[in-house]
Amino acid sequence: MRLHVGCAMWTHAAWPGHTLPPGERLRSYASRCTAVEGNTTFYAIPSRATVETWAGQTDPGFRFVVKLPKIVTHERRLTGVDVEMRTFLDAIEPLGERVEALWVQLPGSFGPGDVAVLERFLRRVPRAYRSAVEVRHRAFFADAGEERRLARALNGAEWVPFDTTTLFASPPTSDAERDAWTKKPRVPRRSAALTDRPIVRYLGRDDTGLTVEGWRFWVEVAVAWLNEGRTPTIFIHTPDNAQALTLARRFHDEVRARVPGLDPLPEPVEVEPPTLF
Repeated sequence: MRLHVGCAMWTHAAWPGHTLPPGERLRSYASRCTAVEGNTTFYAIPSRATVETWAGQTDPGFRFVVKLPKIVTHERRLTGVDVEMRTFLDAIEPLGERVEALWVQLPGSFGPGDVAVLERFLRRVPRAYRSAVEVRHRAFFADAGEERRLARALNGAEWVPFDTTTLFASPPTSDAERDAWTKKPRVPRRSAALTDRPIVRYLGRDDTGLTVEGWRFWVEVAVAWLNEGRTPTIFIHTPDNAQALTLARRFHDEVRARVPGLDPLPEPVEVEPPTLF
C-alpha cells in the first residue's frame, strides 16, 4: 500500500542537497520524497540524455508526474501537436515506469467548448501512459452538467485538483503569498477520484500551522482512497516552498498514523557537497 508524496521541484535553496552538483540534487530529494512534479518539461523538452540522468538518480518506485510542454497545451491547445508529442515521449522514455502520469495542465481559457478537442487528444496518447488533466475554467466547477461532461470525456484519465482554498482563505501576509494570489487559480475544491491513481496538488500558506490545518481535508481523503485500494499521489506546495519538502513527509506521517499498513517513506540520505580536500 503506497502513498506517493512530493513537491513542485526537487531542489530549493532552503532544502538539504541544494549545494550538491546539479546531477546529484534529484538523488538527495528522492531519498526524502517518492514523487515530484515535472514542471521543467513545460518550458522546454529535455534531452533524452538529461532524462537518463533523472532515471539514474531515482529508484524504480519513484514517480514523476510529467507536465506536457506549453507548446502542446497552451500554444497549440492540443491540436496539430503530433511531432511535439513524439519528441516529448521519446525524451521521457528512459523514465519507464517512473512516469506516474502525463500531466495535461490546461489554460484557464480552455473551457467547455474545447472538451471535444481534449477527448480527441487523449484518445491519441499511447496506452502505455496514464494521463492526468488539470483544468482551470470555472465552468467545469460551477456547472454540474459541464463537470459530468468533462469527466466522461476524460475516459480513463484522472482529473487533477489544484486546491488553493487555504491560500485564499485569508489575505496574504508575505511577498510570496501576495505573488501567489495574483497567479494561482481560484476555483472550488474538488476531490472525486476517477481512477485508482488519483493525483492532488495542494497549496498551503507560508505559515506552517495554516498549511497543516488546511490539509486535514486531504488527510481524510487520502485515508479513504487507500482503504479503497487506490494509490494516491499528493503534492504539497507553499507560496515560497521553503518548508514544502519537510511538510510533504509530515503529510505522509499523518496519513500513515491512520493507515498502519502504509509503506514508509525512505530514510533521508545526508549527502555532503564535494570539497577540495
